[in-house]
Amino acid sequence: MESDLSSQLVLGQRPEGRTLMTAQCVLAWRDGGHSLIPDGEIVVEGNKVLYAGPRFGGEVARRIDFGRALLSPGLIDLDALSDLDTFLLVHDNQPGWAKGRIWPRSYVERGPYEMYSAEELAFQKRFAFGLLLLNGITTAAPNASLYYRQWAETVAEFEAAADAAGDLGLRVFLSPAYRSGGLILEEPGRIAPMFDEARGLQGLEEAVDFIERNHGRHDGLVNGMLAPDRIETCTLPLLQRTVAAARDLDCRVRLHMAQGNLERDIMLKLHGVSGPQWLADHGLMDERLIAPHGTHASAQDLQLYAHYGVSIAHSPLVSARMGSILNSFAACHNLGINIGMATDTAPPDMLMNLLAGLMACRISEKASDAIFSKDLFDAATIGGAKALGASDLGRLAAGAKADIAVFRLDDIHMTPSVDPITTLVVGGSGKVTQAVFVDGRLSMLNGKVAGIDMIAARKQAQAQYDGLIARYPDRSWQHPPVGKIFSPSYPIWTAD
Repeated sequence: MESDLSSQLVLGQRPEGRTLMTAQCVLAWRDGGHSLIPDGEIVVEGNKVLYAGPRFGGEVARRIDFGRALLSPGLIDLDALSDLDTFLLVHDNQPGWAKGRIWPRSYVERGPYEMYSAEELAFQKRFAFGLLLLNGITTAAPNASLYYRQWAETVAEFEAAADAAGDLGLRVFLSPAYRSGGLILEEPGRIAPMFDEARGLQGLEEAVDFIERNHGRHDGLVNGMLAPDRIETCTLPLLQRTVAAARDLDCRVRLHMAQGNLERDIMLKLHGVSGPQWLADHGLMDERLIAPHGTHASAQDLQLYAHYGVSIAHSPLVSARMGSILNSFAACHNLGINIGMATDTAPPDMLMNLLAGLMACRISEKASDAIFSKDLFDAATIGGAKALGASDLGRLAAGAKADIAVFRLDDIHMTPSVDPITTLVVGGSGKVTQAVFVDGRLSMLNGKVAGIDMIAARKQAQAQYDGLIARYPDRSWQHPPVGKIFSPSYPIWTAD
């Protein structure tokens, strides 16, 4: 199969003329929802789907049979990690405030600095985009931690990110993240916000300028989205101007909120209400808003999401590893809240996130029928498309973008299948992704990504990670040596 496909398809290119793709099962759009078509067919011409259904009666230039596989809409990641996953460093090294997750006052007074060079930042975007494609993700809204930055993200690294998306063939919604504040560790357990509103407003201006210059580049793969950092690091004027700019640019806004106890405590101290309530009180909620996580949203907060059309970017795996869950997917769905999926971690295994989301909801609701595999798969496709305001994504139908993921159903890691969606969600992982087409172009095939050697890139990523770890004493409370910050899981046994 691999050699046959390689002879018919060229990595990084669109097949010329009409191309018919078939497989054991096709997930196509019909009557307002996904439908499974045994031995179905998809016809792609240029960057769009010409046909998706049981049998195509017209002429085609070539026919490609993927065999025992599912041809699916490409997955949509609303909060895709685009740097190296630093939470891993504190996952088993707690408390986080003592392990470099919050800037100590001494570090701020000395002067925060960029933990990565400009070249390293550009590489991280390219490497992260390659990982997304390996996992069947065709559309992503990149996200990175600002803990390791001098202040916020830069235009230069996002110019490089736009070029990386074009080179590798990934659809992106992005602009540099900005903020008007940050959190400072004053003493053990006491964390306080600090603000520099002028800096935040400048970041917004730079993000708007970036979108105006880059939206539509690389045949439409690059799209604008405003990304203020987190609600507790933003002032009211910054968010008011952000919402106004999003309307002018006709783009979405992603704002992390209702995601943790620290955020809730700071918002109550600063404003007397939760983050969602604060936005609603000032008329800043509408369908353009994408709110990652939502694990600490109250029932009243969720009612506000439903009323104003806010979308949740649900990343159950990263939430669960921090001890929280969305309460719950089923409850939000029943309220009419649109839910899209996100990974927000590395590797960006969306299928693993679907399983984590399924389990978290059933545990929360204490019911095995609270939610089904298809509900999560909908969130990873049409839910994400709705959040982005892109009706031509997340579905395989005539006129939709030719963003397609091919998942092997006969992979050695997979259990025998009775239903492809249930099998992928319950027993699959990103490792069963065989091919990815974005805008009709073959971006990934059999573990190879257009425009990047992922094996060499993995080695480079490790070297950068090692460099970051070496700088951790600068940004940790009382600046202990690295060995005191990160403890091994088990004692190290060395030769005498």
